[in-house]
Amino acid sequence: MATVSGDASGTTGGMSAKFAQQKYGRWEVRMKTSARDPKYHPVAILWPNRGTGATNCPEIDFAEGSTDTTTMKFFLHYKCSGSDFQTYSKTVIDSTQWHNYAVEWTPAGITGFIDGVKTFSDTNPAHQPTVGMHQTLQLDWFPDGSATKPSQMHVDWVRVYK
Repeated sequence: MATVSGDASGTTGGMSAKFAQQKYGRWEVRMKTSARDPKYHPVAILWPNRGTGATNCPEIDFAEGSTDTTTMKFFLHYKCSGSDFQTYSKTVIDSTQWHNYAVEWTPAGITGFIDGVKTFSDTNPAHQPTVGMHQTLQLDWFPDGSATKPSQMHVDWVRVYK
């Protein structure tokens, strides 16, 4: 098990895959968190590969915590900014328990799953990333001026399929 820790001063971390830098496939992660501070957000994300010339800021957050520690969100960012730049879903979940999070990306669309249950789908061709992506796991910190409680994100495994 890998543990990403965030301390009371906001020092935290993450890891980025050098493997499976691909267009299309399925990425999965089994993770849980401690009873985390709402300022710490666990994230499993796909980023564009380096040097790909991605101009529309593609990003697929297939598990992203927020200040609401009872939910996990899925975001598909398909533009850099504006009023219409992403689609998303939100699922109520106990992130202190082990869950399997997955994203499946095919030419037909992008689908998100939690524990094998579909929680997100976008089949709009204009929303598809145009470049290969790779997986990153991170524990983001969003301070609000109040004291921060140390928090952890635990990762049991990561899987990638072509």
